[in-house]
Parts: sequence; structure tokens; C-alpha cells
Amino acid sequence: MDDVLTALAEQQAELGAILDGLDAAAWGRPTRCEGWDIGDVVLHLAQTDELATGSAEGRYEEVMAGLAAGLPPAGSVDDGVAAMVRRQRDMPPAAIHRRWVVSADALVTALGTGDLSRRVQWVVGELSARTLATTRIAETWIHTGDVADALGIGLAGTDRLRLIARLAWRTLPYAFSSAGQQLEGPVAFRLTSPGGEAWEFLPDEPAVTTISGPAWELCSVAGRRLPASATSLRGEGPDAEAVLALVRTYA
Repeated sequence: MDDVLTALAEQQAELGAILDGLDAAAWGRPTRCEGWDIGDVVLHLAQTDELATGSAEGRYEEVMAGLAAGLPPAGSVDDGVAAMVRRQRDMPPAAIHRRWVVSADALVTALGTGDLSRRVQWVVGELSARTLATTRIAETWIHTGDVADALGIGLAGTDRLRLIARLAWRTLPYAFSSAGQQLEGPVAFRLTSPGGEAWEFLPDEPAVTTISGPAWELCSVAGRRLPASATSLRGEGPDAEAVLALVRTYA
């Protein structure tokens, strides 16, 4: 199996190990996603995994139409996914759990069928199947943390963070464009892995801005789970403040 698909399956397994054996009361615990309990978070993952599977199979519009059928037009991606969760959140926890397990397995299978360099449709337009897989690793990691936090479980960092950090670095132009801003020049990330190794993401041209610090903190900032001010991340260069404000791993 390709490394990125292996990482996706491993991230799904980390969440699955937490969810297995939870009672109904635990599924109702509130999370750091405002207004969502654990059931809502897992339902959202199932819905978006289904959408990603549709994308990998060339059925993105069909699956999206099914998930959004009957819902009013959404003003933003966040509004749209919130509406989809609200409509189906009354499912029993066991049904949500099973739906996510099925959707997670189907996603790995669908992404692994064919060349990962193939272009597929996603929320922001077309991207490679490999990049779609990486975005699913990032989102599953973010929401695994949400579930773990609600249950008081601490999670260890893994080398999967390298893929997430690289995604955040590569999509900086998109993040700036979405915010109506423009980078002054190339950006470098010089990060420290959970095991203490150096992870460097360097542009082809000399960087004018460099972000340094723990990879876990950078990924948490990009996932909107930590403000940069609460981390030890350091930035040098004209775009340092803006990069830490705008970096992201999702549409």
C-alpha cells in the first residue's frame, strides 16, 4: 500500500481504537467543536469520508447531491457541513459508529484503486487523489484529537504529522488567496518532529519567511485547534504573522 494510504489507515485506526467500546453517554460528550458532541464529530467524518470516496470514484456531484438534498443553499463550507450534521444527528451512536467504519474502509479502498496522481474533484476544485488522501489524514487527525480531548485522553504525536505539516506548507498560497491576501515571497517551515528529528519544507527559491517550532504545534494551529500565540512557534520575515494566522489544512 502507498505510504499516504498507510498513514490514512493508521490514523483511522487510532480513532477507531478510541471509539470502540464507548457507551451512549460518552458519545454525547461535548467536544471543542462548538455545538458538536462526539457523535456529531464522527457523523461529520463519515459524511465527508463518503464524499471523498465519491470523489475518488468520479461520483462527487452525485454524493454531494445526496448529502445536501433538501437543504437550503449554504453561505460557506462550514455552514454546509453543519447543516448536513444537524439533519442526521439523531442517528443512534451505534449506527453512527458503523457508518464511519464503513465509510473509512471504503475511502482507503477507493483512493487505492488507480493512480494516486489522477485528478479528482473536491470542495475547492480539482486536486490529486494523493492530496485528497492527505487532506483526509489531516481532518481525521484533527477530529481524533477532538474526540480524545472530550474523553480526557492524551494522544502521542506520530510521524503522520509530517504529511499534515507538508500539506499546510504547500497550500499556503491557497490560504492567502482565500483570505484576499498575497504572500510577499516563498515560505520555509523548519519543524521538529515528535521524535526530535528536523523536518524541513523548503521552497525552490530562497525563503523570505521562515516558521520554526514543533510540528505538532504547527499542525494544531493549521487545524484551528490552537492559536499561534499559545505555542512556541517562531516566525521570521515579512509574512510570519500572516502565515501563522492563515495556515490551514482544510477548505
